Amino acid sequence: MDIRRRNNITVTGRANGPVLLPAHGFGCDQNMWRLVLPALAEEFRVVLFDYVGSGRTDPSAWDERRYSSLEGYALDVLEICDELDLHDVTFVGHSVSAMVGVLAAAKAPQRFSRLVMVAPSPRYIDEDGYRGGFSADDIDELLESLESNYLGWSAAMAPVIMGNADRPELGEELTASFCATDPDMARVFARTTFLSDSRADLETVSLPTLVLECKQDVIAPREVGAYVHAAIPGSRLVTLEATGHCPQLSAPQATAESIIDFVGASR
Repeated sequence: MDIRRRNNITVTGRANGPVLLPAHGFGCDQNMWRLVLPALAEEFRVVLFDYVGSGRTDPSAWDERRYSSLEGYALDVLEICDELDLHDVTFVGHSVSAMVGVLAAAKAPQRFSRLVMVAPSPRYIDEDGYRGGFSADDIDELLESLESNYLGWSAAMAPVIMGNADRPELGEELTASFCATDPDMARVFARTTFLSDSRADLETVSLPTLVLECKQDVIAPREVGAYVHAAIPGSRLVTLEATGHCPQLSAPQATAESIIDFVGASR
């Protein structure tokens, strides 16, 4: 299979620069990085892609069994690295993709040199001694609503996830991104995302790691950022003066600067 076409891979930036591999979250695609891309492309060779089932990927490559676990998405990442023979990669994972990056780095540590986790969450469901932001009933209701009326769910939830009610265009963009995703594929990715528990996988991380959280985020509250930071020895936690779950759109300059500063400091 043509991996480049399957995952809609595009490469930009400095041809001989250090490799940056940004990975989008649920309901999104590589277009979500466009506002940080100009600054990042000045410093890095940026490899953009979409997970199968998202964006402009090859729908014939979709396999429900493969993408019913985060390992399936990590396999996409590793096959992209193999196809382009990428090394010394800084993986930038947004939302659930932060955990995909953890899995990929554990499977092929020779490929990766750093992790950047943007609004990460290893578990969305609250548990005794752990706050993920949602009760089990919350997630059951969210998934039931999504599965019964995906487009209606997208229109209602995307502005909540994005935050920034004073900038409705951001919520409208995320709604459009959600609605452009095939509903059947989105249902699988949603279950994989919101029912995942990757807390134990954090213990495998030995790479220099940046945890980027937002000051207010209904999907990944501050307690989650603190948990991830504490679970990864030597990690750096940066709290952006940003609202919502997508700082690459709501605070692109601060997001790009944090990534550039981190990579420069850890080289």
